[in-house]
Amino acid sequence: MANKSVSSDNNSCPAVKSKVAVITGISGQDGSYLAEFLLDKGYEIHGIIRRSSSFNTGRITHLYDDPKIHQEGRMKLHYGDLTDTSCLMRLINEIQPDEIYNLGAQSHVKVSFEIAEYTADVDGMGVLRVFEAIRACKLTQKVRFYQASSSELYGKVREIPQNEDTPFYPRSPYGIAKQFAFWTVINNREAYGIHASNGILFNHESPRRGETFVTRKITRAVAKIHLGLMESFSLGNLNAKRDWGHAKDYVEAMWLMLQKDNSDDYVIATGEVHSVREFVEAAFKFVGKSIEWSGEGADEVGKEKGTGIIRVNVNPKYYRPTEVEYLQGDSTKARRELNWKPKFDFEGLVEDMMKSDLELMRTNPAA
Repeated sequence: MANKSVSSDNNSCPAVKSKVAVITGISGQDGSYLAEFLLDKGYEIHGIIRRSSSFNTGRITHLYDDPKIHQEGRMKLHYGDLTDTSCLMRLINEIQPDEIYNLGAQSHVKVSFEIAEYTADVDGMGVLRVFEAIRACKLTQKVRFYQASSSELYGKVREIPQNEDTPFYPRSPYGIAKQFAFWTVINNREAYGIHASNGILFNHESPRRGETFVTRKITRAVAKIHLGLMESFSLGNLNAKRDWGHAKDYVEAMWLMLQKDNSDDYVIATGEVHSVREFVEAAFKFVGKSIEWSGEGADEVGKEKGTGIIRVNVNPKYYRPTEVEYLQGDSTKARRELNWKPKFDFEGLVEDMMKSDLELMRTNPAA
């Protein structure tokens, strides 16, 4: 007896439902790279952005289904704020996310000294408000939460390099607020069983870094100098040493944390340390120029070798009231448990940023 044919509709597998993620701070450097990463993995993305009278979505415009008219597809944007509890509760209840990535913050360390209360409210209390919303919406057993923690927790470092067990000694309102947030994550993990992880990310940069951050300030200025658009620029502490990585690498680590069965806290870092001075030198080297240093402290200058033109000055207005001199991360735990490792080295990071800013300044010298 012949077999009856079976309709392909009846034999087809049911469609797999996409994971749903909320990203606060989606319009920032990390948020934009994370959104790209998650969209590539088939996620439905809901980004929370603050209301502004001008468009503040430049880093994510290309992720719209139709960028020309800002037509949404699998990325949807919502107005909201980490200072507004009722708004967070409403959005989380409506979206019912599988994962929440809390990247929203007042993230400039120097500025945090000038707007300390606001920094504490957003970076510290904002995290508490998200957890209150998770609990109010009865999502404690469903949602997985990632908190963007910071190497600024270590501040006046107690040991070198710094790992998950190194004691904290924050040296700024930003670092203090992040410490409140760090322990808020652990408290909610232990008290309510929420899958919540802290990513203690060391400095991470990219062509999308904000223009007022020191690395981007350097690459923009060096690009303009190379193109004859400016002569010199000013920096603060040239001797500060940082463990710099690429934001693209670090957003992968965020995702990996939320895929583990058990939540935990992880240092994400390259383990390689360079000074601000070395970053300047590497940026100039990319455009074929060498810098020679002379003087000390606020009188130090960097001169272009061969021409003697002063390219870099020191301005004390960029000093922090309490400086963090040396940060070096030990990411052994993340490499072992998450199977994570950075793809960009220091030279590759500087090259990526310089190429981007040279192209930017060629096409838009007023940028």
